[in-house]
Amino acid sequence: MNNTAQQSLLEHYVKKILAAPVYELAVRTPLQPAPALSLTLGNQILLKREDLQPTFSFKIRGAYNKLVNLSEEQKARGVITASAGNHAQGVALAARELGIEATIVMPATTPELKVGGVRSRGAEARLHGESFPFALEQALVLAEQTGKTFVSPFDDPDVIAGQGTVAMEILRQHQGALDAIFVPVGGGGLIAGIAAYVKYLRPEVRIIGVESEHSACLQAALQADTRVALPAVGTFADGVAVAQIGEYGFEVCMFCVDEVLTVSNDELCAAIKDIYDDTRSITEPSGALAVAGIKKYVGKTGVKGRTLVAIDSGANINFDSLRYVAERAMSSAVA
Repeated sequence: MNNTAQQSLLEHYVKKILAAPVYELAVRTPLQPAPALSLTLGNQILLKREDLQPTFSFKIRGAYNKLVNLSEEQKARGVITASAGNHAQGVALAARELGIEATIVMPATTPELKVGGVRSRGAEARLHGESFPFALEQALVLAEQTGKTFVSPFDDPDVIAGQGTVAMEILRQHQGALDAIFVPVGGGGLIAGIAAYVKYLRPEVRIIGVESEHSACLQAALQADTRVALPAVGTFADGVAVAQIGEYGFEVCMFCVDEVLTVSNDELCAAIKDIYDDTRSITEPSGALAVAGIKKYVGKTGVKGRTLVAIDSGANINFDSLRYVAERAMSSAVA
């Protein structure tokens, strides 16, 4: 893709982001300083608190933007999707508000908190398979059989545009020096939306993706220069347990993402503690990816005095998982 085509693609997404009516359901979340983490790392760390959305995750943005743009015929037939939990809750809430029947296929390993969140919002939750790829396959089969519209959790321009409103808020909330935005990566919808908006308006700002080392599908795709399917994915960071980066998202990421980092489960547990220490909020493992990535980036590069933003993307974690997180965070601190 030449430069003209790249700019045209970014302009297309920026227009869609600016027009996305996400605030009919989503909220503008704060860009909050993390003073303890900033002091420790020697940089200004800002947290974009997407864990404060109505469904405790940024996913409500893309889900609502997709559903509100469906035709009346599609709305009448209903929707079906696959999700590890956060997109599922976003679709469930958006569908309820818009009067659309929704079926969500979720991995059997999905935390009960997320399954309950879907059902409490009026959607049908079906558990299938050990991880997201199996749930996705089943959802596509059901969509074909029922005639319901399949709503991708990440591989859809309307979903990407909805997620891109996160970047629109960041640039409005912080108009001074901004060096890098660290974005958690699963299927790529969030980072594609953020990267498209930021690189069009503030191309000097670095976009750094952060993946679990057990589901690093964007890093694998960028290294291969094509989308690849991972043979298996780990599910500790269940919100990003995706085997293949989305096609639409990868089209943007190929020329808009400056770097991709991977982090371990122990690094995620330590980052959950860091976020708690600064905000008194508890983040799910995938929600802490960006903070874990910032810590790794600063340790690797030694940068000081920079302004670094982390997307705190979600807080849907089972209560009974907290003991494991606390134990691993303590072990990491001792090590």
